[in-house]
Amino acid sequence: QVQLVESGGGLVQAGGSLRLSCAASGRTFSSYAMGWFRQAPGKEREFVAAITWSGRSTDYADSVKGRFTISRDNTKKTVYLQMNSLKPEETAVYYCAADGKPYLSSILAQPNEYDYWGQGTQVTVSS
Repeated sequence: QVQLVESGGGLVQAGGSLRLSCAASGRTFSSYAMGWFRQAPGKEREFVAAITWSGRSTDYADSVKGRFTISRDNTKKTVYLQMNSLKPEETAVYYCAADGKPYLSSILAQPNEYDYWGQGTQVTVSS
């Protein structure tokens, strides 16, 4: 069982930056692939970024490539999302997710591929 708690959201002006954190509990965090998703009001949850259990591979939605960076620190059981040059249309609740299959080398980009979810953190980008 893994519990995830996101933090770091808030209000930022367009062009600004935020760093989201996702702290995990459970002994097996380091063996799980992790992802970040976001959901705006009235829209479906969408993929933002993902990282393999080792941290060696990452992937991003086309809309955030070059601006967002996902990383993880397995010793701290935490995954991060550094978001730069934020845009108003990126206002959403941001969720982190963990896959429950250990040592999976694939990048997971679909919500239904993840087994555990945090409660989300609100990111609001003002114009």
